[in-house]
Amino acid sequence: MLRANNITLAYGKRVLFDEVNINFTKGNCYGVIGANGAGKSTFLKILSGEIEPNKGTVEITPGERMAVLNQNQFAFDEELVLNTVLMGHQKMWNVMKEREMVYAKEDFSEEDGMRAGELESEFGEMGGYEAESNAGSLLNDLGVDEKFHQSLMKDIPSNLKLRVLLAQSLFGNPDILLLDEPTNGLDIETIGWLENFLGDYENIVLVVSHDRHFLDAVCTHVADVDRQKIKIFTGNYSFWYESSQLMSRQISDKNKKTEEKRQALLDFIARFSANASKSKQATSRKKALEKLNIEEIEPSNRKYPGIIFQPLREVGNQILNIENLQSAANDRMLFDKISFTVNKDDKIAIISRDPLAVTRFFEIITGNTKASSGKFEWGTTITQAYLPVENNAFFTKGLSLIEWLRQYVPPTVTDADEPFLRGFLGKMLFSGDDIMKKTNVLSGGEKVRCMISRMMLQNPNLIILDQPTNHLDLESIQSFNEGCNIFPGIVLLTSHDHTFMQTVANRIIEITPNGVIDRLMTFDEYLDDTRVHDLREIMYA
Repeated sequence: MLRANNITLAYGKRVLFDEVNINFTKGNCYGVIGANGAGKSTFLKILSGEIEPNKGTVEITPGERMAVLNQNQFAFDEELVLNTVLMGHQKMWNVMKEREMVYAKEDFSEEDGMRAGELESEFGEMGGYEAESNAGSLLNDLGVDEKFHQSLMKDIPSNLKLRVLLAQSLFGNPDILLLDEPTNGLDIETIGWLENFLGDYENIVLVVSHDRHFLDAVCTHVADVDRQKIKIFTGNYSFWYESSQLMSRQISDKNKKTEEKRQALLDFIARFSANASKSKQATSRKKALEKLNIEEIEPSNRKYPGIIFQPLREVGNQILNIENLQSAANDRMLFDKISFTVNKDDKIAIISRDPLAVTRFFEIITGNTKASSGKFEWGTTITQAYLPVENNAFFTKGLSLIEWLRQYVPPTVTDADEPFLRGFLGKMLFSGDDIMKKTNVLSGGEKVRCMISRMMLQNPNLIILDQPTNHLDLESIQSFNEGCNIFPGIVLLTSHDHTFMQTVANRIIEITPNGVIDRLMTFDEYLDDTRVHDLREIMYA
């Protein structure tokens, strides 16, 4: 059991938590959600003891072990990879080190022999004799090849360091597991493995993530951080979102009878409970939903941005034609012989095993860099808007938000006065004095929201999105996703957000060093297609 009692935390006049009382129980996985800055990560640090609250206590069942995903990838630079994982079970690691010291003594005494026996017994009870094998298997499952296991942490690639730290937190079956953005740096296959791992996990898990597909796959409950409080709701993120939206609509519909509202909620719960059978935690989530009282459902207090792309004109028959594009970087081929045509109604997910390949492709077709060879041609009716993965170059002048946006007013707009520009910024939740904020002090999420305002201002009929969910909170991601779903134009998209890719794309194009794989299907269908799997191995060989 894990319990927070009367937790209060304030930084100056800013109150993050006010008298928070919350209980987490064994067998449940809690998705901790909330707007950027609400205090999700801070709350996990309070639970782990890293941050001391102004008031209140954290209570853990005696004898239970807590593990935390370490966010500092340089903390173990001088340690071997395998040892870094073993250190996740600190008590067992301490026994291991003392055991080694006792056996290393030159004047090994009878007393040392007795202590060694005690340590051996304790070591065995904690599973120490299988520890290295288990740690190695965990690393392999997370995509850290055996050749790295005896390397120093400082000598392995940075993306693998994140996986080693994740293995460290998972090692030894902790009673309480706190994970802050555990899918960072993971590919789709490894995220799937983690979903299965947590789906079978029988202890307490708290996870902060902006990946809705991941939250839906692993969570039995949502812990909503909002207005200085935290409230637990039964169900995963999608259930929380849909039910809170339904409740909001019902509250606004004053003419609807109480019994009709109640029946609508009961029908919704029944439908969602049936769909839970598809999840990794089907049994536990379905049981939780069956016990749910509809009084637990509340409307969300969240503010969702309004992301709506309105094309000035429809796309013509010629949209984009690409012939034999090639590009390389650092003596390695990113892609070669890339040829395809974009058609009307296409919403294309562009993927690759090398993320740099997709970014380079987007930079080429938007005219920001040149290909090694090949050509591309845009149709004359196309008005494009591009969201690059890196946007710092757009925010160097220190302009106010309204002056910054004014730079990007298209020639077709003749009256871009302040109310007009305020409207676009307001849709992205910049209101009041926010528009006078200087662009060189913006957070990562605020910069992305500005870039989306810039895109909407262009009235595009084709949008290009390179990792659009980076730095955004769940509310912005949800709105962005829905905006792309209803957009009547063309979408070219790449994202780590599984739900974004699955719900938006109707065509998948994978760019490889040896050409493209091009399929008219959804993202999930592409991932499950065994013929595609076989072809991918050939294309990357």
